[in-house]
Amino acid sequence: QVQLVESGGGLVQPGGSLRLSCSASGSIFSIYTMGWYRQALGKQRELVATVTSGGYTNYADSVKGRFTISRDNAKNTVYLQMNSLKPEDTAVYYCNANGVLRTAGNPGFDSWGQGTQVTVSS
Repeated sequence: QVQLVESGGGLVQPGGSLRLSCSASGSIFSIYTMGWYRQALGKQRELVATVTSGGYTNYADSVKGRFTISRDNAKNTVYLQMNSLKPEDTAVYYCNANGVLRTAGNPGFDSWGQGTQVTVSS
């Protein structure tokens, strides 16, 4: 299977910046899309940003112009640079990846990380 390990969360003041990283490992043949989602307390999980293997990006309207998603295909790693953070960005951020495994039959996978807490507060 595929394991996703996130890092980079923490506590930051409003207006500050954080960079999240997520590395995928396992019997991976190819990763199609990698992305970040978040879930605030009492709310549903929502999309933050995604990036395809070809570099096409998609952002939630609430983070456009402030967050930047990037990807290192050679390292199976995705990053989320978060600038101008607001208290409403406080949430657990989850990494997601989908693609094809290297095992017999090349089955697909859709995996999630365990999440990393981002808290924006003064």
